[in-house]
Amino acid sequence: MKFLCTSTVLATLLSSSTCVAFTSPKSPLQSSTQGRLATKLSSTLVEDVDTIAPRSTQQLTEEQQLQSYISQSNTEAPLDQKSYLDDGFVFGLNGSGLERPKGKVASVVVEGDALETTPQQIGIVSATFAGHALFAANAIHTLFSQTDGNIGVTALTSIATIVASWIAADFGSGVLHWSVDNYGNGRTPIMGNIIAAFQGHHSAPWTITYRGFSNNVWKLCIPFGVPTVAAITYLAGPANPMVSLFFAVFCATEILSQEFHKWSHMTKKEVPGWVNTMQDLGISIGRVPHAQHHIAPYDGRYCIVSGFCNDTVDQSGFFRWMEHRVYEMNGVEANSWKLDPELRARTLRGEYQLPE
Repeated sequence: MKFLCTSTVLATLLSSSTCVAFTSPKSPLQSSTQGRLATKLSSTLVEDVDTIAPRSTQQLTEEQQLQSYISQSNTEAPLDQKSYLDDGFVFGLNGSGLERPKGKVASVVVEGDALETTPQQIGIVSATFAGHALFAANAIHTLFSQTDGNIGVTALTSIATIVASWIAADFGSGVLHWSVDNYGNGRTPIMGNIIAAFQGHHSAPWTITYRGFSNNVWKLCIPFGVPTVAAITYLAGPANPMVSLFFAVFCATEILSQEFHKWSHMTKKEVPGWVNTMQDLGISIGRVPHAQHHIAPYDGRYCIVSGFCNDTVDQSGFFRWMEHRVYEMNGVEANSWKLDPELRARTLRGEYQLPE
């Protein structure tokens, strides 16, 4: 219950009247009044996906997906455009001013961001994972002492804690992804850069594949870094080492989720064989499951660690329920509603489950 309340508060804070979606800030765009009538966009999908299961019985081939993308890329941008900082801007709406680049090219949309890995990024990432590993090892050692050296109990308890943390991280990645996709903009305090990056990702999802490991994940080392685990470990006390282990794994996994996300946008030939094995086993998010998220109005498949929670969360209508609660509290609509009026109408009627 506390987690649900926290999630609702997060969405509410992100959905202030100045919270809108994101587009490239590289060129000045005129601000104008935009209606809420939305148009659905075709899917921007990764390569090497043999089958996709959109919400229709007809499946798309790679050639059809590419042709659909090209047709979108060749469409002239509307004259009536909005900036990613303007109220009412939503990626995908008419007049958004967001132009998809032609071909599989990188498009950095966050001002000041770059694709080059820096020594500072490597240092931050290395120190963060080293710290998490030390907290995890100390927690297991403490548990071993508490069980009087019982290796079996220590091993089983530790494995169960790690698995539970992995699943929780998958769900947590979904809550974060849903909130920043649907609420906020580049001006949102604290979360602005993350919101801009996630929403801008829909314009050129392959950009992430050009990033090195440290360049890709270092920003998540701030909220999920060593200070976070240290504070939780201190509050839990030495009598509860599994709390420290749980959150050390949880925070490390949330950081890694961005790399898992990157792999889901790469072809099988572009990643090592063990990455394909991880995806096949469901340890990390696969190409087809994540490609389904990139179908407008981007209203499901938010979990990007392993995707284990996606079916349960989408079928239960959890995020639609959350959107309804946010709307009742402050009248702010989710971006997915603005892209799909029918989705909005269903949600307001209390029909939260996504159609199959």
